[in-house]
Parts: sequence; structure tokens; C-alpha cells
Amino acid sequence: MQWLASLSVRRWVFAAVLMLAIFIVGAFSYNSLGVDSFPKIDFPMVTVVTRQYGAGPEEIETEISEKIEAAVNTISGIDQLNSTSSDGVSSVVVVFKLEKDGDVATQEVRDKIQQILSDLPRDAEQPVVQKIDPDASPILYLALESTRPLGEVTEIADKKVKRDLENVAGVGQVSLIGGLGRQINVWIDIDALTSFGLTPADVQRAIASQNLTAPAGSMETGPRKINLRLKGRVSNPEELSKIVVATRGDREIRLEDVAKVEDSFEEKDTAAAIDDTNALMLSIRKQSGENTVAVAAAVRNRLESIESGLPDGYRIKVVRDNSVTIKTMVDSVKEHLILGAVFAALVVLVFLGSMRSTIIAAIAIPVSIVGTFALMAWQGFTLNVITLLALALVVGIVIDDAIDRKSTRLNSS
Repeated sequence: MQWLASLSVRRWVFAAVLMLAIFIVGAFSYNSLGVDSFPKIDFPMVTVVTRQYGAGPEEIETEISEKIEAAVNTISGIDQLNSTSSDGVSSVVVVFKLEKDGDVATQEVRDKIQQILSDLPRDAEQPVVQKIDPDASPILYLALESTRPLGEVTEIADKKVKRDLENVAGVGQVSLIGGLGRQINVWIDIDALTSFGLTPADVQRAIASQNLTAPAGSMETGPRKINLRLKGRVSNPEELSKIVVATRGDREIRLEDVAKVEDSFEEKDTAAAIDDTNALMLSIRKQSGENTVAVAAAVRNRLESIESGLPDGYRIKVVRDNSVTIKTMVDSVKEHLILGAVFAALVVLVFLGSMRSTIIAAIAIPVSIVGTFALMAWQGFTLNVITLLALALVVGIVIDDAIDRKSTRLNSS
């Protein structure tokens, strides 16, 4: 780059315009940079979760976990392979070497699992294969507060608040924590079932076969062709209780004759509390690669309109916002970066005693840093602790070059 230095000395106007152009491009690129705590890292780690309700840990290990481990163990590039078997759940974690592409690893695991589906227990659910994404951690926790019953609050949160939040740009997933969802329970009367010569399996088959909607072919009416559907799905507990379980002679045995249908709530598997009081929480995850601070700000801007559309007595409270911590961390590093540049120029002035070297350092530092923002935006980097600390190190390199040039001139003279 000696030719550029020589050209800049001979053509100082060209050098000034070049630095101004670099500064302007970097300043405009700064607004497009994302802000996060750490850079996005793609860990080649895949989890396989399989559920079989009612099975014990020993059965889960022998029938599911060991078979999945044997299937995925043939994939190249595996660093660690661990499994956890508990009541009704098998969790297999496959850790690949860092040079392995995460998307390729996930697809290879999914292909191996597909080949052994027939070997898994028939009543086991489809294995869920997911790539672990650290960037998909929750960024916001909201609490929906109300004096109404928890079931009613859950209904409002699921049908209204959750759907409105999912429409915010950058929001990937909204999950309910501590909710109490609606569920239709069927309580079987064993004595009545036995008196008709039926089993619980007969009740299960009747509900599964009659509570559905299926295609029923098509019908041609002149030039038009109409697709038909058989609508058999029940819409309320009363209709469910009228389902025919079996026929004995001329009598139809309905579900209400052998069971009690109850419009109730599902069993709670999560819990949330604020100040020792039960509450309903909403966990918000951003889409992978999105700006955490921008998504959190967009959600906060939408909360006012969402809260205004809720019934009386409902209030949304922000319990935790990770973007606040991120902004504090980034602002602190920015402050140190600016102070470091100022003190570096003062050090040059005090110890070298050269106003010319001081002016050069004072101009070179901001131009170098701001110009780097354009390259960061081009490469898709974000403003985080790592990149900002790297820029802080660049300040020392610029000062070191200025001192070296000054020392060279003193030695030559």
C-alpha cells in the first residue's frame, strides 16, 4: 500500500475526498447493522426427541434410545453421542465436529431416523429432529395479568395476544407458560362399559372414527364440478356424547351411556409466578438472524395497541427484556471505544510532542472505525461485544503505526 501513501501525499485533495467517502459510506452502513450480545454461531448439534406415553425409562432406553443411537452412529463427523431416557421421553443429543455443516448434519440425522421408524414402538410419536440454535433463545418474557380465572386468561392469551404478537416482524415463536388450556375429558364408567360387553379401546375407536372431517368425492352439475366433504367433527361436548359406540340389537349405545363427557382443562405441565402469585407468561423468540434490539422494540411498540383491544381487567407487563442488557453492554463498549480513541490521541501528543502526528491519529481513528462498519454490513456482521472489542484493538494498531512513523523520521534525521 506504499503507492497509496505516496499518492495521498502528492494529491492531498484526493486523500481528503477518499477519507470523506469512506466515512460517509460507513456512517450510512452503521444504521443497517444489527445489535446483539454475541455473534451468531452455528453449532453442529442436533437433538432427537421421541415420546411414548406410559413407557418406563428402561423400556424407553431399549426400544427407542438405543435404536436411534445405533442408526445415527454411522454418520460421519460425530464428536459426541449422548442419550437420556426418562418416563415417556427419549432425548438423543448428537454433537458433530465444528467443521461439519449444521444443516447437512441435521438432514443426515433426519434421513437415518426415517429408515428406522418401522422398528420403533407403534404407539410412539414421530421423532422430532431439531438443530440447536443458540440464536433462537427467548428475548422477551411478558405477563398477562387479570383477576379472571386462569382458563379464561389462557383463552385470551392464546386466541388474541399470541396471534397479534406473532404478526410482529422478526418474531419467530410465542409460547405460553403456566397456562391452562381447554380440554374435553371423557371419563369412562367401567361398570356400564362391562355390562354392554365393551372395552375402552371400543370407545377410543368410536371417537377417532366418528369425530373427523374427510373428503367425500365430487359432484358434477352441468358445467360445474363441486368438491364434497363429509363434516363429522363435533363442535361441543353435547355432540361428542351422542357418538354411537356400538349397536346391540335395535339399540344404539352412545358415549353418554358408558362415559361422562366433561368440558374441562388439560393437566398443567408448566408453571409461572410473579411475587409468589400464579401468572400466565408469554415467551417470545425471535427469528434466527434477526436484530434482537429491533425485534424487542417492535414488540414493545405493538403492546399498547394489543392491550387496548383486550377486555377490561387485562394488563400486559414486561417481566424480562434481554435487549436492555444487550444495549447496556454494547453502549458500555462504545463508550470505552470513544474514550480509548481520545486518550490515544492525547498520548501521542504528550509523549511524541508532535501536533502533526496527533492530528493524523485523531483523523485516522474515526475514519478507520466508521469505514469498517461498511465492511461489517457487507459481511453480515452485527454490533456485539466481540466486534466492538476488535475495533477497540484497532485503535491501538493505528497509534502504534503513528508512533513507528514518528520514530522512523527521528532516526533518519
